[in-house]
Amino acid sequence: MSNIAIVEAFCAAWSTRDADAIAALVTEDCFYHNVPIAPVEGRAAVAEFIRTFLANVVTAEFDILAIAETADGVVLTERVDRFDYGGARVDLPVMGSFHVRDGLIARWLDYFDMAPFAALQGG
Repeated sequence: MSNIAIVEAFCAAWSTRDADAIAALVTEDCFYHNVPIAPVEGRAAVAEFIRTFLANVVTAEFDILAIAETADGVVLTERVDRFDYGGARVDLPVMGSFHVRDGLIARWLDYFDMAPFAALQGG
């Protein structure tokens, strides 16, 4: 499976809202940084972050607008990540960077503005 296909599968897995299934696509030592938030390291920590993040999410969808792979195998995504919190919806523009190793994501960085989440919370 190509690096792009691996990242596409990872993004598609979010629609399941199954934190363990999503985290199964990252390495045991994965480094994940949701850039406005503190990074986490390790598959278990990634799964726990996802589980907590999705706790109140009714539906999740990563809409990939553009995807490309650099010469050294890093996959870049331009996405809109869509989350429905039971009527309140967040459409979050995201730029992602994924380093793939041995068929799993080893380093995952997402860059976005927290403003849509602040608006959801009335801030």
